[in-house]
Amino acid sequence: MMGLDNHTFNTDFILLGLFSSSQTSLVFFSLVFFIFIMSIIENSLMILLIRRDPRLHTPMYFLLSHLSFMDILHISNIVPKMIADFLSGSKTISFAGCAFQIFLSITLLGGECLLLAAMSYDRYVAICHPLRYPVLMRENSSGLMAAGSWLVGISNSIVHTALVLHFPYCHSRAIDHFFCEIPAMLKLSCVDTSHYERAVNINSIIFLLIPLFMITLSYIQILRTVLQMQSSGTRKKSFSTCSFHMVVVIMYYGPFILTYMRPQSYHTPGQDKFLAIFYTILTPTLNPIIYSFRNKDVLMAAKHMLHSNFLHKKINAK
Repeated sequence: MMGLDNHTFNTDFILLGLFSSSQTSLVFFSLVFFIFIMSIIENSLMILLIRRDPRLHTPMYFLLSHLSFMDILHISNIVPKMIADFLSGSKTISFAGCAFQIFLSITLLGGECLLLAAMSYDRYVAICHPLRYPVLMRENSSGLMAAGSWLVGISNSIVHTALVLHFPYCHSRAIDHFFCEIPAMLKLSCVDTSHYERAVNINSIIFLLIPLFMITLSYIQILRTVLQMQSSGTRKKSFSTCSFHMVVVIMYYGPFILTYMRPQSYHTPGQDKFLAIFYTILTPTLNPIIYSFRNKDVLMAAKHMLHSNFLHKKINAK
């Protein structure tokens, strides 16, 4: 066993990646690179607007700023390595690099699941119990929700990272994925991982099914409240907002559940890569658009910031 552990720690892994050298892969690589840049710009702008505009200093936007920060870290944890590998032709990743990818990925995946549930609760209280909103969602409440999402996500990730990296990897070092993801790495282990896989299923219930149930329940209550409203315009707008939010939630939780709650025997590299694209690349780009930039308060804050910058430049020019 000592020899296996030494072999595990002293050898780099190989990420087979998402791209090949074909012309089609070059187009796909360009698309991923564009999505990455857009995601960084959108989420950075969202954080900047929330910090600068006092009108956005509310619990909802405070939670949104943490979601944007998580999305920046999440996509930056994976896509730059993909880009570097494609451009250099090298597909190796060190043991430490793989460990960091696992740790940060699990931290952000778990933390974002809890944060999305907290955001749905915030919307539920705001729409269904507006008079009690200042009491139920005090400033420290949103801070505790955000801190709890980070701390629980980090604690959970430490355990999983330590367990996964403890397994001896004495077979092929080639990970058939575009980043070090747990299901893809377990296939390389030369010991029985079935007990750990069952623990992952239990863990997934806590981080996936329970938050998803809470989000669904919150939006059902929101829709019931909306249906009782007199204004047809308000009902239409609320339906539109809820439907877009649920689409993003399904795009995030659905592939995540299929990846982490299916038995290893049902996993194929192509399916796992396709599913991972949704919660590692697409949703970080869609979140600021769906949750923020369709909101008139955010659009007003953006216009105000542009107007202020324009006036500032005009004054300096004089």
